[in-house]
Amino acid sequence: MHKLRHGLWFGLPVWLSFIASAVAQQNEPPKTAIATFAGGCFWCVEADFDKVGGVISTTSGYTGGRTPSPTYEEVSRGGTGHAESVEIGYDPAKVSYEKLLDVFWHDIDPLAKNSQFCDHGDQYRTAIFYHDEEQRRLAEASKTAVQARFKQPIATQITAAGPFYRAEDYHQDYYLKNPIRYKFYRFNCGRDARLEELWGKKD
Repeated sequence: MHKLRHGLWFGLPVWLSFIASAVAQQNEPPKTAIATFAGGCFWCVEADFDKVGGVISTTSGYTGGRTPSPTYEEVSRGGTGHAESVEIGYDPAKVSYEKLLDVFWHDIDPLAKNSQFCDHGDQYRTAIFYHDEEQRRLAEASKTAVQARFKQPIATQITAAGPFYRAEDYHQDYYLKNPIRYKFYRFNCGRDARLEELWGKKD
């Protein structure tokens, strides 16, 4: 009996450590990965990705250009090299980068060069800004698959992510803050009509 009690007591710290580790893992915040896409008007891209399960955050901003800390007025005039973009924080345990790529392609016109729907200029170009080699590989593979669907060449760029500049506060969650204006803009721009023409009706 003494040996048995001694064995149980000796093993107790191991079990306590195991339980503590399991509890800690349950309480850990979700790990966040980053994806960055340019798909024309960042209000629309942000709204579309907010609907995707596993997406933790979406931030409208500017990237891909030369001007440091640009303003919306500077980017919208053109000449900065930046594109309106969205930085997406997501939990890779809940949504894969491949899924995000699929959402991205189906929410843009990949055939339009330096424009999207009613917006024109390289600030409205489409692009995938990859953050590591795996994202680059997956992006290239997805572009090849999309190209097989169309005869016209895909205009979407795939390029390494650089500095991302957060857009002004009034642009963040614009579709929630100004729902009527947002819906009016999106409809008048013909975004959903063109997407249905390219990809068919959404489920």
